[in-house]
Amino acid sequence: MPFSGWEMPIQYGGILDEARAVRSRSGLFDVSHMGRLDIQGPGAAELLNRVLSVDVGGLRMGRAKYNVICNQEGGIIDDCIVYRRGDDRFLLIPNASNTDAVLAWLERWNTSGMGDKASISNVTSEFAMIAHQGPEAVDILNKLAKVDVSAIRPFRAVETVVAGADTLLARTGYTGEDGFEMILSSSQAAGVWKQLIDAGATPCGLGSRDVLRLEAGLLLHGNDMDTSINPYEAGLDRFVEPDREGYVAREALTKAREGGVSRKLVGFKMVERGIPRHGYAIKDGPETIGEVSSGSHSPTLDTSIGLGYVPTGYTAVGSRFQVDIRGRLTGAEVTTLPFYSRRRDG
Repeated sequence: MPFSGWEMPIQYGGILDEARAVRSRSGLFDVSHMGRLDIQGPGAAELLNRVLSVDVGGLRMGRAKYNVICNQEGGIIDDCIVYRRGDDRFLLIPNASNTDAVLAWLERWNTSGMGDKASISNVTSEFAMIAHQGPEAVDILNKLAKVDVSAIRPFRAVETVVAGADTLLARTGYTGEDGFEMILSSSQAAGVWKQLIDAGATPCGLGSRDVLRLEAGLLLHGNDMDTSINPYEAGLDRFVEPDREGYVAREALTKAREGGVSRKLVGFKMVERGIPRHGYAIKDGPETIGEVSSGSHSPTLDTSIGLGYVPTGYTAVGSRFQVDIRGRLTGAEVTTLPFYSRRRDG
């Protein structure tokens, strides 16, 4: 299906089978639609500290950090991962539908009047991005990579060769499983993809990716957050460092943190039969109190789950409300996030 100028695969062999493959073996996702912005120069760190919710000054070489980009009112323009690739070089990965908005926001604050300007290049079309996720991802990649990938720690990235292609290999992902994301030349991506499948990875589409990220309690911009929502409402407090000179959202986010919020994102499971979907009303009897931001049936947990914004009085674990599923009020209960956590050795 078309998505932000790309033709995206929804499924290869079935959404549920693909989700199970990632949880039990490994799955391969073409995520080349994600943006790739190369930011360099003496002003690169200063620019990013102006617009990102985290301080990149202490980010060591080869490390990555999740963050949100907020406007001056504290609304979330996008959520991204930033990689430090050198003293004055960073790679920022925005969502596909927000790449232009993020570029415009960076350019707005990249002014010579506030220090050195950074060089910003949109290199999305030059590189592909492949995600390999699941408990067998390490073993499969070790057959094809020129480094011991098991030695790469979470949110670290190394320059190496995978299946003959120069690759930025990062231990990051969006499924709740262990795994990696690879950034490599667009011209070599199809060959690497084929070798990974030949080595045992299952090709997966965006349908299973959405189910997996929901099970892991990971938010999707445009569904679970947007410019009408601030990070404290979205439960992203630990990714916000607002007390920094020059940070564009400092005033708004400090006010939100100190004043508190009236609504928050919660995870819930259905206690009656029904699947919550994006946009369905959350109700307490006849009163509408919120809206489902994401929802699906979880093949891993064999139950229906969802995310949604509700008043703070309904956010305690065990709180009950109903979801209006096509005119039928269906019982739901607030639960802890994430819904699913992978088992770790030891």
